[in-house]
Amino acid sequence: MTKVVNYISEAFEELKSNVAWPEWAEVQKLTIIVALFSILFALATWGVDSVFAKALGFFFNWLLKA
Repeated sequence: MTKVVNYISEAFEELKSNVAWPEWAEVQKLTIIVALFSILFALATWGVDSVFAKALGFFFNWLLKA
């Protein structure tokens, strides 16, 4: 158990002293960029899924009528 506590303590010390944290304004800007790209990617995925679903629906309806 001592090893685990020591590891966690050293990890926090590493984060405090050796990690270069970005400025708050940069964090906000990058967060907005990531959120926008996530929304755009989700909409693109939804659009492609809808197109393929309709195309497959038309194809299977055509097969059943033939």
